[in-house]
Amino acid sequence: MRLIVEAGLPLDTQSVLFIVFAVCTLLAGLRVITARNPVHAVLFLVLAFFSSACLWMQLRAEFLAIVLILVYVGAVMVLFLFVVMMLDINIDRTRAGFWRHLPAALLVAIAIALQLWLVLSHGSWQSLAEAPVLRGGNTGALGRLAFTDYLLPLQVAGAVLLVAIVAAIALTLRHRKDARHQNPAEQVAVRPSDRLRIVQMPSEPGPAAAAGAAADPTKG
Repeated sequence: MRLIVEAGLPLDTQSVLFIVFAVCTLLAGLRVITARNPVHAVLFLVLAFFSSACLWMQLRAEFLAIVLILVYVGAVMVLFLFVVMMLDINIDRTRAGFWRHLPAALLVAIAIALQLWLVLSHGSWQSLAEAPVLRGGNTGALGRLAFTDYLLPLQVAGAVLLVAIVAAIALTLRHRKDARHQNPAEQVAVRPSDRLRIVQMPSEPGPAAAAGAAADPTKG
């Protein structure tokens, strides 16, 4: 903050909140890749998503912020959390190749940082800052464009997602010879005679009765 003040930049409430959320996002993202516990890594990723949503709210992108929280945090990350908690993950085995892949990861990180620097240094951000605020908010503008100018691409994307969902369900329901499954219809339609059969058998004397009959020859 001191550097911002010395540089002559305005330090208002929006700037302070931006710095807080940005630092929180960076620290949470760093903890995602450095946490030893996978559950803790997923929770830090949820925190990073929340901080990113707050940044988008500051940029007046309310729709993207709500979608990030509802879709990624509310559905995808909860699914990841349950999967990680149910799986027996060997932490030492997954971290065995960390130092071997570190140089390649650093190269990718440098390339991403270079791309961000090129975009931020050569972009015209003053015109974006002076852009008029849309009446009705960002969500209303996106809704009007989605159902007017981009109605056909929206329907095509929905059809593609529907085909993907049906294909995923079909792959999970394929019949395998080594898989055991139950048929609820056959279980409901079963009759008592198919499961239980009463057999009439003559009674036989027990060991005590047989020993008593052998000891008393008068009882025939």
